[in-house]
Amino acid sequence: MRVLVTGGAGFIGSHVVEALTARGHEAVVFDVRADPAADVRDPAAVARAVEGVDAVCHQAAMVGLGVGFADAAEYVSRNDLGTAVLLAAMAEAGVRHLVLAGSMVVYGEGRYACPRDGVVRPGPRAVADLEAGRFEPRCPVCGAELTPGLVGEDAPADPRNVYATTKLAQEHLAAAWARSTGGSAVSLRYHNVYGPRMPRDTPYAGVASFFRSALARGEAPRVFEDGRQRRDFVHVRDVAAANVVALQAPSAPGALTAYNTGSGEPHTVGEMARALADAHGGPAPVVTAEYRLGDVRHITADSSRLRAELGWKPEVGFAEGMREFAACR
Repeated sequence: MRVLVTGGAGFIGSHVVEALTARGHEAVVFDVRADPAADVRDPAAVARAVEGVDAVCHQAAMVGLGVGFADAAEYVSRNDLGTAVLLAAMAEAGVRHLVLAGSMVVYGEGRYACPRDGVVRPGPRAVADLEAGRFEPRCPVCGAELTPGLVGEDAPADPRNVYATTKLAQEHLAAAWARSTGGSAVSLRYHNVYGPRMPRDTPYAGVASFFRSALARGEAPRVFEDGRQRRDFVHVRDVAAANVVALQAPSAPGALTAYNTGSGEPHTVGEMARALADAHGGPAPVVTAEYRLGDVRHITADSSRLRAELGWKPEVGFAEGMREFAACR
């Protein structure tokens, strides 16, 4: 199979290229890092790129929370306009199989259960609560403490920041393309991906990268809130393998199917910071009580659908992955 990988020179995309090649496929890289003319928003460049390919693995995106709402136009341009240009070129060229780099950010907060009211969806956390160190969302019905759980793909979308909004829009565009062309689309909703080649020293990187960069400078990782916010940290090689499985598997024509892509093992951000610091040899993390308004409290994946339907399973455990990541240069 000949597969166009947008963002194929980037963090996740480069691992997808390696995984495809290892399984005997031909990966075609389309990435501004490799070629400044390879802009996914350029209809002519994209039209040339999709010629003769059997499928597209769309990894190119502007990621993270960025530095503020001033980034909004750039996020929409790169993520949503870029995806629309790509899908239009695929429609014209007759390419009918897409795997999209989705994200767990489309859910907003994760799944919560109230002892009285059952499964509930808390709204955005109030600034006054965050300032006072009240980080846990409360039941929107009775105000009781909530128990976080694993979020499934059928949970309603509730994006809480610009990046999240663009990732949900990408899915809607892909679904519209699939209905219009009879193509098949899969969105792999990545949870917190980490591993070799993760970007460093940029406000658009993930929290694991922030901590590793601090340790490399001899500084303590600064853990926001109280460090007890739960995430699902999944290794980039496992994510790359999920992309290959999704590209190879038969999928429903005319529709988009979403799959959570996570390790299935929740860990707190504080645990992750300590694991990295221990593997690196210190210094120990510092819990700061700082916060970012666009962050959610708990979001962890139920990835059973991906395991059951496509036969994927993660291979890199948390401790092993953190040791490897701490040693990355």
